[in-house]
Amino acid sequence: MNEIAGFVLLGLAAGVLSGLLGIGGAVVIIPALVYIFGFPQHRAEGTTLALMVPPIGILAVWPYYKSGHVDVRAAALICAGFLIGGLIGGQVSVGLSGPALQKLFAVLLLIIAVRMLLK
Repeated sequence: MNEIAGFVLLGLAAGVLSGLLGIGGAVVIIPALVYIFGFPQHRAEGTTLALMVPPIGILAVWPYYKSGHVDVRAAALICAGFLIGGLIGGQVSVGLSGPALQKLFAVLLLIIAVRMLLK
């Protein structure tokens, strides 16, 4: 499979899981970019952030919005915080080594997994 098809299939899988489970695409995309496509951790995270452009989010959220499952006010406020937090997080991230960043990401995923399993 060529790289272009691989990226499209990865996007499709992440989009389906995001729409299905409400998970951030980063949970799927970042590990795939690192382990399947050989991206360094920083490039994987930067690429994932770059693809979060409005058309993707709008299309993914549309069925939820039509069904009344979107709190627009909460989403707007979270988005405002996300803009600032994303800038801060990006600045901190580039100051960390690749292995340290990868471990931090893994710990976050582990915490989420354990909490969900124990709930």
